[in-house]
Amino acid sequence: MKKDHNIPYKFNSLTDFHKMFGLPKPVHPLVSFIDIKDMNYEASDLPESFILNFYKIAFKTNLCGKAKYGQHYYDFGEGGLVFTAPGQVFESPDGSSTSGYILLVQPDFFLSYPLLNTIRQYGFFSYAANEALHLSDKEREIIIVLFKVINDELHSRIDDFSQDVIVSQIDLLLTYSNRFYKRQFITRKAINNSLLQKVEEVLDNYFDNEASLKQSIPTVQYLADQTNLSASYLSDMLRSLTGQNAQHLIHHKLVEKAKEILSTSDLSVSEIAYQLGFEYPQSFSRLFKTKITISPTEFRQSLN
Repeated sequence: MKKDHNIPYKFNSLTDFHKMFGLPKPVHPLVSFIDIKDMNYEASDLPESFILNFYKIAFKTNLCGKAKYGQHYYDFGEGGLVFTAPGQVFESPDGSSTSGYILLVQPDFFLSYPLLNTIRQYGFFSYAANEALHLSDKEREIIIVLFKVINDELHSRIDDFSQDVIVSQIDLLLTYSNRFYKRQFITRKAINNSLLQKVEEVLDNYFDNEASLKQSIPTVQYLADQTNLSASYLSDMLRSLTGQNAQHLIHHKLVEKAKEILSTSDLSVSEIAYQLGFEYPQSFSRLFKTKITISPTEFRQSLN
């Protein structure tokens, strides 16, 4: 039966996912390793979007080719990884020819393991599809080996150590992915520096616009929207370049603007707080003191 194309379809089980994509039942109820070439479906029969209640790590060999930044090519043509966390919406595949692997894992598989909590700390599970991890030849080999170990373990005789082995391999896969993303931020330094300049321009324009400030303080999501990035990718990219995430950069610009107003006007601290978008002056004073170690009043007095 054809699905409603206007409503995201929610997969509650791995079996449900396998059934929709023409795959045999998973060998394990909580973990599934899929070779994309084995999927058998008609794209026209799929809903436009899906929601998973499990983790999805997809490696696709033709994710993207090389991209040129300045005079150099920084991305790799050996495929890449896309990460999806439970509850996220993602678009249905368009049916174009591709190859690679998909790892699906129910969160319950990590019960009693530290990975249940640490997996939530990886920001790349919130990245957009166009912020995928592009792999070099060597990196690709490492990822493929880890996938192979997981697949072999799933299809071997289940024993007391099977879950330990699979969880450890997933943990290692995520650790390597985090490492490779740090490399990607470095190899994209030229374009990321341009993005940093863009972010600073957006904030400068925002803080110079009194009408905008009176509405609210700029958010990380606002910055992400202005730069066409996901909030998580933007924060991680900024952290790799400056050592601070997007929220810290907003606060830095906010305090610099406050110092400017304190130095050039007779407005009270409360008036400045409201002008900068704070609902409560105490919140402004607290943030200012956290960043400068003295209060706004003390800062103004120090100028004399």
